[in-house]
Amino acid sequence: MPAFHPRFADLPEEIAVFPLSGALLLPQGRLPLNIFEPRYLAMALDSLAQGRMFGMVQPDAQKPRGATGPALYRVGCLGRLSSFSETDDGRLLVTLAGLIRFRIAGELPLAPGGYRRVRTDYAEFAADLVVQDGAPPYDRSALLAALRPYFRARGIEANWDAVEQSADTMLVTTLSMVCPFEVPEKQALLEAPDCAERARMLVALMRMGAAANAPPEGRPS
Repeated sequence: MPAFHPRFADLPEEIAVFPLSGALLLPQGRLPLNIFEPRYLAMALDSLAQGRMFGMVQPDAQKPRGATGPALYRVGCLGRLSSFSETDDGRLLVTLAGLIRFRIAGELPLAPGGYRRVRTDYAEFAADLVVQDGAPPYDRSALLAALRPYFRARGIEANWDAVEQSADTMLVTTLSMVCPFEVPEKQALLEAPDCAERARMLVALMRMGAAANAPPEGRPS
């Protein structure tokens, strides 16, 4: 088990959350964040003193705004601050390491620093804390075959040697986090029950994205 990996029984029942559209954190993934808004600066500093953990969650634009801010999707991911640095202009540059997904059981009053807090339910995601050995049951060749035309259509440069050498689970996790999918698509990837289903979803999304961004017939790419 990785260092600083919490036991299920030690997970916090109440956490701060950082609502950010398009920012996907998955278990075992690493998300760099540039924090500059005062309430989220307060959240990060408070988290450093209280277990170094907070949750990432996406706002849900399909639901009405509430008293504490935009509506939130009900599933997010708890992360631990694994690196932290300050800039001369007062920003914080942090890396959040994904631990386990959670379902929001209820929202709490705003923290004194102005950031949002929720009660968590981790029960259905306990398997996120288990580091799997061996390759997950998905078709890696199909994933790579869909990846190249998708990156080409979106104008994304890639280090293909690094892609080829990535471990199976980490490849799916990284692509899910970095590919520029829409918010509902990112949320669907987050909520996928396991790596194999997430990989199948990735292949479908990349195929659709490549087709949607392909040059019209008869014109050079």
